[in-house]
Amino acid sequence: MDKILIITHTADNFSIEKVTEYIEKNNAEVIRFDVDLYPLQNKLSTIFQDGEWVSVLETADAQYRLEDISSIWYRRAYNIGKGLKEELDSKFYGAAMGEIRNTLFGFFESVDAYSLGKPSIYRRLDSKEEQLKIATKIGLNVPETCITNNAEEARQFILKHKNVVAKMQTGFAIYEDGVENVVFTNVVSEDKLEELDSLLYCPMQFQRMIEKKRELRVTIVGREVYAFEIDSQQFEDAKVDWRKDGINLLDKWSRIELPADIEEKLLELLDVYHVDYGAIDIIVSPEDEYYFIEINAAGEFFWLDNLTEGNQISKSIADVLCDKAPRRNNMVMA
Repeated sequence: MDKILIITHTADNFSIEKVTEYIEKNNAEVIRFDVDLYPLQNKLSTIFQDGEWVSVLETADAQYRLEDISSIWYRRAYNIGKGLKEELDSKFYGAAMGEIRNTLFGFFESVDAYSLGKPSIYRRLDSKEEQLKIATKIGLNVPETCITNNAEEARQFILKHKNVVAKMQTGFAIYEDGVENVVFTNVVSEDKLEELDSLLYCPMQFQRMIEKKRELRVTIVGREVYAFEIDSQQFEDAKVDWRKDGINLLDKWSRIELPADIEEKLLELLDVYHVDYGAIDIIVSPEDEYYFIEINAAGEFFWLDNLTEGNQISKSIADVLCDKAPRRNNMVMA
């Protein structure tokens, strides 16, 4: 029986259960590795002796041999080392966390099996600049863009394009008085130009604001394309960044078919990155021009999966992991 290793954390959503269900229907075994339980509850060992590599994962429930797993789904690596700070002297904590992360990611990268996602792939896809440059090379439209910590460059860009949005290249929140404030995409008005001097301390990404007829979320698994659209302009809080009103929009997305040339270029984008999963954001203008915004290496899909018959996205993920659907071979030592 094939063994599929799923890398996630204990607070992940129910999409894990759906994919697990389909993996088991493919007569494969699922081994779940919750990284927030490592190292205090989960133990991981890799040993080379007598000419053989052996890897063992020990959880509270069982012990698993991992050197013969057939594939990995690297989905999330949140809260690694949870609880360790309270157990260790503070002077040892930083060094211990460095070793913990290096051990985990070293294992995830080196397993000689197919992997749907890897830490190194996620790091590469963190580069929004590379994404946009690749997108233009394969013929996708992208908004005019300025990534800078130079306030004067930003001012000139904003004055030229008039309607501009500012966004961060990474997703994060600012915590103030215990309150989480997520940083969304925002419109930059000309009366805020003097505030741009703070770019000296932290670069930002600016883009010409594209008028929106529709917004698309395209989830690609292997060669399967699941495209959904929403008219975000009907909802005041969603006009600039639909995520601001994301909870209220969960059931308002509609499945669509992409134009053949757009679908072909998006598949080519995944070919370039040699990945089998991507969640892609696209804006469609009133002139029906498609603008690529970004690709998320581990973008969420559960709310769209619920809008398909029989959770088709989860099934596609399971089929790729079980080698029952076309996939891009990425074994380390193939």
